[in-house]
Amino acid sequence: MEASYESESEPEAWPGTQRPGTGTVSAAVREHLRKLCLREFPCGAGSWNKSRFLPQTWRTWRKLVTKEEDVVSPGEETVEALLGLVRSPHSPWALLNDSNAEDSFLRELAIRNPLMITDTFFYSYFRSLRVVDKEVTLVDKDLLKFLKLEELVLSANRIKEVDATNLPPTLKVLELYGNEISSMECLCARPPAGLQHLGLGHNKLLGPLESLYVTADHWPNLVSLDLGFNDLTDLQSMVASLRTLRHLRLLVLQGNPLALVPYYRGLTIDSLAQLCVLDDITVSPNEKHFFRGLSLSGDLLAQEAQFVVTIGNLRGVLDTSVLDPEPGPEGPFIAYSYYVTYDFVRDEEGEADEDTGELAEIVKPSPSLELLVEESPEEVGEDVIKDIVGGVTEEVEGSLESEAEESGESELSVISGPSTILQTPRASAEELAKLRLCIDPRLCPSPGTVLFSTTHKPWAEVIPCSYEMQHSLRDLVPLKAFLLAGTTVTIVEEKILSWPVVLPAVDSPLSAKRGKGEKDKKGKEKDRKGQGEKELAKEWKVPKKKKEPPKELRQDPPILQDSKKIKKVAKKEKPKAVNPIYESDYHPEPLTVEVQIQLNQCRSAAEALRMFAV
Repeated sequence: MEASYESESEPEAWPGTQRPGTGTVSAAVREHLRKLCLREFPCGAGSWNKSRFLPQTWRTWRKLVTKEEDVVSPGEETVEALLGLVRSPHSPWALLNDSNAEDSFLRELAIRNPLMITDTFFYSYFRSLRVVDKEVTLVDKDLLKFLKLEELVLSANRIKEVDATNLPPTLKVLELYGNEISSMECLCARPPAGLQHLGLGHNKLLGPLESLYVTADHWPNLVSLDLGFNDLTDLQSMVASLRTLRHLRLLVLQGNPLALVPYYRGLTIDSLAQLCVLDDITVSPNEKHFFRGLSLSGDLLAQEAQFVVTIGNLRGVLDTSVLDPEPGPEGPFIAYSYYVTYDFVRDEEGEADEDTGELAEIVKPSPSLELLVEESPEEVGEDVIKDIVGGVTEEVEGSLESEAEESGESELSVISGPSTILQTPRASAEELAKLRLCIDPRLCPSPGTVLFSTTHKPWAEVIPCSYEMQHSLRDLVPLKAFLLAGTTVTIVEEKILSWPVVLPAVDSPLSAKRGKGEKDKKGKEKDRKGQGEKELAKEWKVPKKKKEPPKELRQDPPILQDSKKIKKVAKKEKPKAVNPIYESDYHPEPLTVEVQIQLNQCRSAAEALRMFAV
C-alpha cells in the first residue's frame, strides 16, 4: 500500500510549507495523508454527522426512542450517503486514479469512526509503507514510531545513503530500487536482523568491496537479494560472500558487468548450492550437473566477456551507377563498392587491436583537414559535401599500405538511418571542429569505441557481406555502458572516380629548330591518312574498337555525400515508365542488413575451464 500518517500535534510540519525535512520519508507520508482529506467532508467529524459523536450524557434521551424511530438530525447525512460520496467514481470526493485499496479503507474508516484517526492508530496500524517517486532523500528517525512495520518500499527516489539505525527492527522487506546508493556500507551499521528481502537494483553500487557487505554477519535471515543493474564487476568475490547466506534462495545479479562473463551463471549456480532462482530463471537440475565442480577453479577463470558480431546479406541497395553517364576518353571512370560499418567498445585493459581479423578496419579522418570547405552545419546537412581531403580507410591488421596512398576520389553515401553526432578521439580539437561541419557523423566512432567495417563488395541485388568478428573485452564497466547506449550500424556506398594520367611533354633541342612549314606538312599528311582510313573502314565495314580505359589512372581526393542527397537524386532521375500506373505501383525493396551480436556463454564447466582458465 502507499500510505502515510498525519500528525495532529504537528500540522505545521506538513510538506508544502518549505520547511527543512520535506525530503524525508515521514514528510512524504504526511503529505499523502493530507491529500486523502481524512478530516474533511465527507470524512471526519463535523456538522454533517455531529449528532453521532455527542457526549454520552447528552444522548441519554435517545434510549427512550425505538430503533425504527431513530433518525438523523436535519442538515446531517447518513453513513450510507457519505460512503456513497467516496465510492462513486463520478463524485467530486472520489479517490484519485492512482489510489489503492488501503487509501479507500482509510477514507471509509474516517466516515464510519472518525475518532479512530489518530497518530496512535497510524503508528500501530500500518504494516507496509510504499513511498514511491516522492523525491525522498533522507530516511529519518520518525520511521521508528511505526511499531509493526514489516515492509518498506522507497523506490524511485533520490536516496544516496540510508541510516540503518532509523529502520524499524520489525522490517522483513526493504526495497530501495532506482535510487542513488553507491555503497551498501551505510546499510550495515545496524540492519534489521529479521530482514528477508533486500532490493537494491538500479542503483550505483560499484567496486570490489561491495561483496564485503552481503555476508551472513549483516543479513543472517536473508532469503531474497536483488542487486541487479548496478556496476558490480568481481564475480568471484561476490559469490564467495553470498555463499555465507545459508537461507538465500532467490538472487538477481543480471544487469551488472560481472554477468557478462561467459561462465557467470554456471559459477554462481555451482557456488550457491541452495539457490532456487537466479535472475528470475529457475535453476534446473541439469544446470547443477553440467557446472558441477566449477566453483573449485573459480579463481583461475579470466574475467572477460566475448561477443561475436555477424553481418550477413545486404538487400535493397539502389544501383546508382545507372544514373552515371558513359565515360569519355578522358574519364572519369567510376567504380562503386558497398560495405557495412559498426562501432564497438575499445578494450582499454586488453591488447588494443590485437585480435581483430583481416576484415576489420578502423575508419578515421585524414590529418589533411585544413583544405575542408567552410560551410555552415545547415548547408552541410542538405547539400553535397565536397572537397574533403583525406577520408581514408586504415586496416588494423595486414599490410601497412592503406587506401590513403592511392589518394582516390571516393564518394561515401551513408544509407542507414539517422544517428547522434559522434566524435573520434584520434583527431585533434581543431581538426575535429572542422570535421564536424563536413563529415557525416555516422562515419566516425563514438568516444572510446572503434569503427569496424566489412570488406568492400560490388553492387548486387543481394550483397553477401559474410562477416564475423569476435570481440574479447576485460574492461566490463565501459562495456555495459556501451551496450545500454547501443551500436550504430551504417551501410556505406563508396564511389571512386579515376582519371587517365597525362604525362608531361619532353621538349628536345631538335624540335625547337623545326619550322612552321614542317609542322603544316605533317598536319596535312595526318589529315589525308585519317580520311583514307575512314573511307576504307566504311567500305569494308570494319567494327570500331571500344575505348579501353588507360592502365595508369590518377584518383582525386574523396567526396562525402549524405544518403538523403543520394535518395533525392535517385528519386528525381527515375526512368519514365511506359505504363501510366507505374508511379503508383512502384515499391522499392526496403533496405535491410542482417546483423547479429551474440554474447558467448559457456554450457558446461569443462568448456569454461578450457576457454578461460588462466
